[in-house]
Amino acid sequence: MTLIKSISGIRGTIGGKVGDNLTPVDAVKFASAYGTFLKEGSGALENGRKLLVVIGRDARISGPMIHNLVINTLVGLGIDVIDLGLSTTPTVEIAVPLEKADGGIILTASHNPKQWNALKLLNSKGEFLSGKDGERILEIADAEAFDFVDVDSLGEVISNDAYMDIHIDEVLNLPLVDADAVAKRKFKVVVDGVNSSGGIIIPKLLEQMGVECVKLYCEPNGHFPHNPEPLKEHLGDICKLVVEEKADFGIVVDPDVDRLAFISNDGEMFGEEYTLVACADYVLSKTPGNTVSNMSSSRALRDITNKHQGNYQASAVGEVNVVALMKETNAIIGGEGNGGIIYPESHYGRDSLVGVALFLTHLANLEVTVAELRASYPQYYMSKNKIELTPQIDVDAILIAMTEKYKNEDITSIDGVKIDFASEWVHLRKSNTEPIIRIYTEAPTQAAADALAIRIIVEIKAVAGI
Repeated sequence: MTLIKSISGIRGTIGGKVGDNLTPVDAVKFASAYGTFLKEGSGALENGRKLLVVIGRDARISGPMIHNLVINTLVGLGIDVIDLGLSTTPTVEIAVPLEKADGGIILTASHNPKQWNALKLLNSKGEFLSGKDGERILEIADAEAFDFVDVDSLGEVISNDAYMDIHIDEVLNLPLVDADAVAKRKFKVVVDGVNSSGGIIIPKLLEQMGVECVKLYCEPNGHFPHNPEPLKEHLGDICKLVVEEKADFGIVVDPDVDRLAFISNDGEMFGEEYTLVACADYVLSKTPGNTVSNMSSSRALRDITNKHQGNYQASAVGEVNVVALMKETNAIIGGEGNGGIIYPESHYGRDSLVGVALFLTHLANLEVTVAELRASYPQYYMSKNKIELTPQIDVDAILIAMTEKYKNEDITSIDGVKIDFASEWVHLRKSNTEPIIRIYTEAPTQAAADALAIRIIVEIKAVAGI
């Protein structure tokens, strides 16, 4: 299935049949459901004003088509639109409250390949919708309960291409970002913008912080030069270029700029899991407090938080779950192990610009290379595996059996089953987007993480009879 409807939005591959792929009809239908949802829950219409929605997109090839369809659907519902054009997910998240808008839509399939696109939906705070709100939008879409306005009540479109610069200003104004200290160090950094909007906004940020920027794949034409998920196996070109340029480090973002990975000065991966660890280490050193990441993220954040006398907690997987727990625990920084930095001092959304600025300031305060900084952190290694599901496999029964088998260990069951052993852990959960069980393990060595994963997979297959 290449059309995935979930509480967080709709995503799919371009082309094909209505209801099976992300066709123009599906884009209009889902935009209509979102606009109708906003009209249901707002007093704006009773107060004589139109609803207002901010829209931005990444640079993928289908972007202009989906962009025009979504904007004009909202116009047809009588909703005004502020069109940011080419933008990033965190930029739209920042723009929504600044514009006092009722919501926002980011047109991006994040790290998915170029044939994918999606509608990511925001509330009036510029944060992802709650599960309850997402369910309501799916109900409206299924019922096709849309009511479009007459010709005299159509919405208006206001273009505003200033928000990337506004976003950069917002980041540079954060108290813990010190552009002067960074400029004094005369850093040289290679940036892989995967030919999307990160290729515009990250170099702009670096230049304003006095960093020499070497651009790689920074032309926002939507032709991704490699798989856009910022994983080691996709990043050979930048790893090589960092060494050739004798750069201090490399920066990689995904197409919508909410995931951030670093390349160390020796051309090795700093590790997506350690993006948050490094930023949190700096933030906690200046403003002690609590942290949150999801249950599939590294223990290293817990260790760093404890070092700074803070309290660490883990949420269910998903940005909306991380944000909810951050608010509940007054966490001062959090995010996900996929390189997503959430810093409430800025806003409650994963933001690579915030991550870059905090990391640079951290590095400017230290007399170490990026490789040395990475080596100074607790060393953990992960193994990420999956088992394909068939209709005969009862996932719930498997999770119950594994819980019983390891009942004497530290078990968390808010999202699948996570078993914490003394020096390692395993997280088992059914994927929200694929017919698979995910098996993530972490241990002090790669061999131990792989061995734990193999052991658990054998045990699951024995329980399932496969």
